[in-house]
Amino acid sequence: MSLGSCVNAVTLKPEDLKQRAVSVLTIEARAVATLAERINDSFVQACQRMLACRGRVVVTGMGKSGHIAGKIAATLASTGTPAFFVHPGEAGHGDMGMMTPEDVVLALSYSGETDELLAILHLIRHRQIPLIAMTGHAQSTLARQAEVFLDASVLEEACPLGLAPTSSTTAMLALGDALAVALLDARGFSREDFAFSHPSGSLGRRLLIRVEDVMHTGSDIPRVGRQARVKTAILEMTQKKLGMTAVVDEADRVLGIFTDGDLRRLLERDADIHATPIETAMTPGCSTVSAGMLAAETLKIMQEKKINALLVVNQAGQLTGALNMHDLFKAGVV
Repeated sequence: MSLGSCVNAVTLKPEDLKQRAVSVLTIEARAVATLAERINDSFVQACQRMLACRGRVVVTGMGKSGHIAGKIAATLASTGTPAFFVHPGEAGHGDMGMMTPEDVVLALSYSGETDELLAILHLIRHRQIPLIAMTGHAQSTLARQAEVFLDASVLEEACPLGLAPTSSTTAMLALGDALAVALLDARGFSREDFAFSHPSGSLGRRLLIRVEDVMHTGSDIPRVGRQARVKTAILEMTQKKLGMTAVVDEADRVLGIFTDGDLRRLLERDADIHATPIETAMTPGCSTVSAGMLAAETLKIMQEKKINALLVVNQAGQLTGALNMHDLFKAGVV
């Protein structure tokens, strides 16, 4: 960029910048809106080819179309349609080996005449791999050689020079999203399936992590017997560092819970912690959860009951674990 063009950019009026932004968004919105008029039998055929695919959907494209192709592949893969991106330039240097006759190729090129794509079309035909073309030109080489043609044409680019791919790439991205969501519906893809594809995301953590994945078990569970004194319970709470301890009977069934709050209330009464039986100081009938429950559900229980810890029991009411709010924070559930 020359010094003169830098100066011109700096001296542009704020209103000029706003108007250009509005113009770009208006043109691109119009490009996406017109796509709806072209959702026809070809779109259905493309979906059917992908649904019937026993391998992967191989998405390919060059330049800006390549970036869109990569995003479409990622969206397909995360919504139930196994897919990956192949760079057409690399395909001619070994990456064609990534494609099999059980795959489907989705090729993106607005002109439909991208050299790197055209160079591998005969290889795709030779391997009898179904080809879906997404392009803006119905009479292009790519469109004519494809089994299915998806029309991604636009009236104009948002670039004032009419050169930089703007509206055209936006249209292809939107059309790719339409394919992915239509296939998602057709496959009956659920929130749980989405969570499995996104285990590190917040939704994945909320829908996949269970109590048994985050709870303390074995000797890490704070517990005292019903015959214990409050002092023993305090020592157990201090050692296990969960801010509470379970009180159990001889069969390890939960009788109640003794928390920091119970201790404060006890001290307000000037009770003797050495002599006071834990059964008289604990909270009986405390809330418990099962190990198979979603951790996110325990968070809701804690919030509703305004408590910071829960005991985990089996069907017989026996103590099997314990967790507190900090454990949910560490697991990313909160």
